[in-house]
Amino acid sequence: MRFGRELCAGLAFLLAAGAHAEPPNPLLWKVSDGDNSVYLLGTFHLLKQEDYPLDARVYAALDDAEKVLFEIAPEVLADPRLGRRFAQAGLRTDGRRLQDTLDAKTWAGLKALAVEAEVPETALQQMKPWFAALTLSMSKMTGLGLDPALGLDKHLGNRAALLGKPSGGLETVEQQIALFDGLAPNVQIEQVRDLVERGYEIQAETAWLHDQWRDGDEDALYWGMAAAMKARDAKLYARINTDRNASWMPRLRELLEASGTDDALVAVGTLHLLGAEGLVQRLAAEGYSVERL
Repeated sequence: MRFGRELCAGLAFLLAAGAHAEPPNPLLWKVSDGDNSVYLLGTFHLLKQEDYPLDARVYAALDDAEKVLFEIAPEVLADPRLGRRFAQAGLRTDGRRLQDTLDAKTWAGLKALAVEAEVPETALQQMKPWFAALTLSMSKMTGLGLDPALGLDKHLGNRAALLGKPSGGLETVEQQIALFDGLAPNVQIEQVRDLVERGYEIQAETAWLHDQWRDGDEDALYWGMAAAMKARDAKLYARINTDRNASWMPRLRELLEASGTDDALVAVGTLHLLGAEGLVQRLAAEGYSVERL
């Protein structure tokens, strides 16, 4: 399914129910240029308490790093106004109802999902297609017990603050909102339609993604997530993944080529590290030393 997988992958990130005896095997790489290093860590943005503590290698990388970077800065992620900013961008201003932009079958299916998620129809009617799809997909994920307050980004951001390490973001909130709000209307409608038609797969896909993430299986995640998304919609894949990776590369080069021996930890959604378009292979292709930890 298109939107279920892409939402799980673009925000990145997900797990299934059940306790685990061992911490997740981290998707963690060390990139070096000789005098300093950048640790690259693949994250998920919603987790459960049983996913902690993390593997000792993650905490060792954090301890070694002089600074920590995320997709957006931890203080922005923790700001209670963040959700309201997304909601404000996701509300219609054209005077039309969401129902007016959808065929009758899709609208009926979307209403059923909204009832399941306890989203009032009056609120649903005011949403842009992308925001409706995002809201209802997230409801399915949190219905599995996934908690954004336990997300890996927040966990590491809080720990970095306790250790007195400076942190920052590779993107602004405005850029992340534009990622969704800037989608063409027909693409947004297609995402809603796909969610309605195959929304039942979200939970199964979430469980599978979590298993592979916990195992640290980069090949399974690439072929089951990145390559599959690219095959379904190359333009959307480029928007969500490839283009953003390219925009982050100058910042990573700056960290690696800076004078001195300061190291950094860069924690981003796992999708951004995988395959030829991923940050790991991009940096290796530029001649940096890369090793999986």
